[in-house]
Amino acid sequence: MVTAPKMHDAEPIPAAALKAVEELLQSGDLFRYHAAQDAPVSLLEREFAEMMSVKYALAVSSCSAALFLSLKALGLPRGARVLIPAFTFAAVPSAVLHADCHPVLCEVGTNYRIDLEDFEAKLDDVQAVLISHMRGHTSDMDRIMELADARDIPVIEDAAHSLGTVWDGRKIGTIGKIGCFSFQSYKLINAGEGGILITDDAEIFAQAVIMSGAYEHNWKKHDGLAAAFQRWQNLLPLYNLRMGNLSAAVIRPQLDELARRVRDGRANHDFVAERLNQSPWLDVPAPLSPEERAPDSIQFNLVGMDSSDAARFADAAAAAAVKVQIFGLSTDNARAFWNWKFLPGGIPDLPKTRAMLKQACDVRLPARLTVPELKFVADALTGAAAAVMTPLPAYGT
Repeated sequence: MVTAPKMHDAEPIPAAALKAVEELLQSGDLFRYHAAQDAPVSLLEREFAEMMSVKYALAVSSCSAALFLSLKALGLPRGARVLIPAFTFAAVPSAVLHADCHPVLCEVGTNYRIDLEDFEAKLDDVQAVLISHMRGHTSDMDRIMELADARDIPVIEDAAHSLGTVWDGRKIGTIGKIGCFSFQSYKLINAGEGGILITDDAEIFAQAVIMSGAYEHNWKKHDGLAAAFQRWQNLLPLYNLRMGNLSAAVIRPQLDELARRVRDGRANHDFVAERLNQSPWLDVPAPLSPEERAPDSIQFNLVGMDSSDAARFADAAAAAAVKVQIFGLSTDNARAFWNWKFLPGGIPDLPKTRAMLKQACDVRLPARLTVPELKFVADALTGAAAAVMTPLPAYGT
């Protein structure tokens, strides 16, 4: 008999990381700029840039830090309006505010992607775009870039959930001017915390490096760009958002595991999605045709359920040992935009996104799960939906 899988447990950290961490602890050399060259953080940046086929990578303390530095490195004026999807994590509008900018929210459809009509309508009134590929769902990047490029508006990709995702042969995070990724524990590469930004723009990279905390001449330990670094030296504030060598030592051996995790995560997602879509009360939106996802979770919409039914569905799934998060039914869910009370000007009216979030469910689906465990998850979810929505037989029949 298959027991309930531990959905929130991460994969073990590779043995090579344990060895690297032990060596670091013995040396005490934990600060990224102590070593003359080839510190673990520097090696991670080099390896990640090569893996993503970009010129520059900067490892920092979190994806939120990467987003913040990206916005600052664009040189946006104070109060600049930044267009973001209304379906994202609270850290995204927070990063916009930290960068002295104003978040502008656009609608998101039932397939979790940006509503392009609303996006286009709001685009002429913004100075930058920050696209969150929320939970790894890719919006139409061809159309987004076409619209933004026509107005000379820079695009940042929040690819926290999308490492390994490909759009029409291009790696997500390399389509906009800057891409930002997360190494938080629930992502495909796990350092507990951590992030990285990538770009091909030397001026953006040089500014981000200095603002991340490369004080005095520590920027010399980044490859090349001496002229750009010297140009920005002492002109920018230091926010001290560096990654430490311990985190980099944990991350680097996992880069070799990424292709397998992407493959297994996609197969696991599709296995469960096929079974959920057999239920009349559950719907997993299909990917867009150019999109090859790298999921570590599954999202699906409830069909024909009101709020009471949805709450009973979540309770029934929990009773079957599978935790379901319904984004819009929690009073404090950080992914429901009406809970972002810190937004300047109050909560905007976004009826499409609000309606979607009231029906959108989220379940962890780690790449390490086995087929019997995946069947357990799918059966628990479809069974919970049936228990809520199938009428009880009349007495005596």
